[in-house]
Amino acid sequence: MSAVLEKEQAKPVNAPGREYTLERTRNIGIAAHIDAGKTTTTERILFYTGLIHKIGDVDDGNTVTDWMEQERERGITITSAAVTCFWTQKQTKPGENEIYKACLGVPHRINIIDTPGHVDFTAEVERSMRVLDGAIAVFCGVAGVQPQSETVWRQATKYKVPRIAFVNKMDRTGANFENALNDMRKKLNAYAYPVFLPIGAEDQFAGVIDVVNQKAIVWGPGDVANEGLNYEIKEIPAEHRERAAMALEELIDAVSNKDDEIAELVLEEKPVTPAQLKAAIRRLTCKIELVPVLCGSAFKKKGVQPLIDAVLDYLPGPLDVPLAEGAEPGTDNKVVVETSDSNQFCSLAFKLWTDPYAGKLVFFRVYSGQLAKGDTIYNPRTRKRERVSRLMIIQGSERKDIERVYAGDIAALVGLRNITTGDTLCDEDFNVTLEPPTFPEPVISMAVEPKTKADRDKMSEGLQRLAEEDPTFRCFTNEETSQLIIAGMGELHLEIICDRLKREFKVDANTGAPQIAYRETITAPADGEGKFIRQSGGRGQYGHACIKVQPNERGKGVEIENEIVGGAIPKEYIPAVIDGIEEAIKGGVYAGYQVIDLKVQVVDGTFHEVDSSELAFKMAGIFALKDAFKKANPILLEPIMRVEVTTPDEYQGDLLGDINRRRGVIHGIEAKGGQTILNAQVPLAEMFGYATAIRSLSKGRASYSMEPLTFEQVPAGVLNTILNAAAKKPAART
Repeated sequence: MSAVLEKEQAKPVNAPGREYTLERTRNIGIAAHIDAGKTTTTERILFYTGLIHKIGDVDDGNTVTDWMEQERERGITITSAAVTCFWTQKQTKPGENEIYKACLGVPHRINIIDTPGHVDFTAEVERSMRVLDGAIAVFCGVAGVQPQSETVWRQATKYKVPRIAFVNKMDRTGANFENALNDMRKKLNAYAYPVFLPIGAEDQFAGVIDVVNQKAIVWGPGDVANEGLNYEIKEIPAEHRERAAMALEELIDAVSNKDDEIAELVLEEKPVTPAQLKAAIRRLTCKIELVPVLCGSAFKKKGVQPLIDAVLDYLPGPLDVPLAEGAEPGTDNKVVVETSDSNQFCSLAFKLWTDPYAGKLVFFRVYSGQLAKGDTIYNPRTRKRERVSRLMIIQGSERKDIERVYAGDIAALVGLRNITTGDTLCDEDFNVTLEPPTFPEPVISMAVEPKTKADRDKMSEGLQRLAEEDPTFRCFTNEETSQLIIAGMGELHLEIICDRLKREFKVDANTGAPQIAYRETITAPADGEGKFIRQSGGRGQYGHACIKVQPNERGKGVEIENEIVGGAIPKEYIPAVIDGIEEAIKGGVYAGYQVIDLKVQVVDGTFHEVDSSELAFKMAGIFALKDAFKKANPILLEPIMRVEVTTPDEYQGDLLGDINRRRGVIHGIEAKGGQTILNAQVPLAEMFGYATAIRSLSKGRASYSMEPLTFEQVPAGVLNTILNAAAKKPAART
């Protein structure tokens, strides 16, 4: 029994009219590196749960969760898609599936979010993880743990999301389950142990071994199983029994190291039943102390049903995770949000989407209480109330209207205004703000302009709506050139933005070359002084401020402190000085790029009883920051990307040489599955056009992925080129 249930025994957590109780609800995400098979796995789950009756394929562009035109054309997931499906565990033969008896015949509701794998759309993973109770991490059986696998794993860890792992593509040439498992343990530091083992691999992949129950699930020859029923649960083949017994012993040993109940049975040399072991695995998984590992081939429809069963068996429901915590708006007072239908309503808006038919959709996760059509909700950020006119659940591109949502549900609201990603929506007398998801800053930008003047207003409206939906997309006007600048997470990200402008808002745009989001910082402490004095015959302007600056730790951002004593600057002018400093930081000093990782102290100044004003002190703050910054050994930083290249051995030398020419540093070369994997760190500025270059050098046989890693100082040999370009093209600055 969960801690919440123990606490609330006298108070029912489920409303009387609720069809799927909290115990029978799962909110899960499917996350992985690009092309590991997330969308294909989701599609098979939807088929086996009865939501669809014909299986779509990514290559054919007809999957449920990849419903955008851009997704179907490119064969990638761009936006996270929420889907609701239902699953009842079935017993194939009496007595042979005892591990699942607790859930047999009981229907469960599963809310699934299929997330993108491309690093440019990492915000979709970030906001999804914030509201999920559990996740399926999909890994390629050939490539194992890849760079974006590590990123989504860190995101899940950040939001304390329990995981199960699914090693996919076991039918592919080069598939190796043990290598993938060792990768998880080594690269992810995961306490990962198989609950299913493969029977064979590559074209000999014939079935899986249920380690906990010591049974084999074997598919028939040439199984294409439209009904997914052409498999048999039977005794483990003789040649695999020793391996299966060893895996069970290893699993029990691993669980006993962390679970007292199993440890006690082991110490007393009592047998551990499948039901006891399954319950312990669930306890540890919910506490993020164990990662059960399964395997299969989603494309060949093998191993998907056991995966759905594992979602119910091992991943937590809303009652099995720690209670959501928020704060009273404007204070540090913590507020615990208890998971119960009978409590006050509280939810988190985690995604906005503009639907061409329904209008603006607000996806939200309910943490407590109920919400029905016609109810009024309150937004603590805006302090405004709005009436709920329409509620729906999403089935990919389909929308199903519903009358009411309960605690633990994920659904969408239609027609709300003034909502942003991360807003708390609650009852007005339950004044709480839940922690919103956090998002990375853009690393690339470019100028855009409409091809015709008539499109200018439509472009502004379209970009504003896209910025509302995507927290990693920025749109602003360069004050020096009046050009419109868009910024995002990568070339593909901005390409998709421009494509959506054209398709959804009917705006053709001209775009400039992509520009890098360089950053400025300092390497030494310094003092700065700023004076703004104007005399024009009447009342003048006078402001004078003195500051100290010093480097801050990398990644700590900018800190500004008021150290004025004795009234050297009147209190009413201190905010103006700080505003001026912040403005100078945003606009940059060294080369016009934003300043990061800086500590500023306002220490002294003077004022004039008549001529001083907020404007004068704001200008003094700007001048003081610029003066100090130039004395503090300023440097320019550039974004560095972690790059992984997978190539046949014969092209290794050419690709190594190309990475070196791009100022890249090789950090590892690994042989896996008949191919070579190159791990490198390369400046983003050198990665433009790399997709074309790698295809050319390898005759189309190599692939690569990259993700933001850090900021590093620009080398002296490149610095002058960047500074000259920045001076000539101020529109490129971000």
